[in-house]
Amino acid sequence: VQLVESGGGLAQAGGSLRLRCAASGRAFISTYAMAWFRQAPGKEREFVASISGNGAIPTYVDSVKGRFTISRDNAKNTMYLQMDSLKPEDTAVYFCAQRESSIATTEPYHYDYWGQGTQVTVSS
Repeated sequence: VQLVESGGGLAQAGGSLRLRCAASGRAFISTYAMAWFRQAPGKEREFVASISGNGAIPTYVDSVKGRFTISRDNAKNTMYLQMDSLKPEDTAVYFCAQRESSIATTEPYHYDYWGQGTQVTVSS
């Protein structure tokens, strides 16, 4: 199983980026929950957003509600994170993760597979 993130980069405050997480090595299990986490230098990995196995239940950390949107396209084996109204405090390495359960959680230790991360830098 391999999860590969892309779409990170440099953006100005107020701008947008769209992160992509592509799964390979096995079938993208449409019933498995997935999530995005982020880690800034010197800080612990932080939950950002999750989506349940059937895609019906997205969950967000309060700091990104109304600005970020998580979605998944099971036909393309891909998950997305649309990030709008970016702020400098969103600067971090963003990781996608998959859990062998349809129920999404906010705890990183609940997730079984991880990508290598993609850097997002927001300038003020």
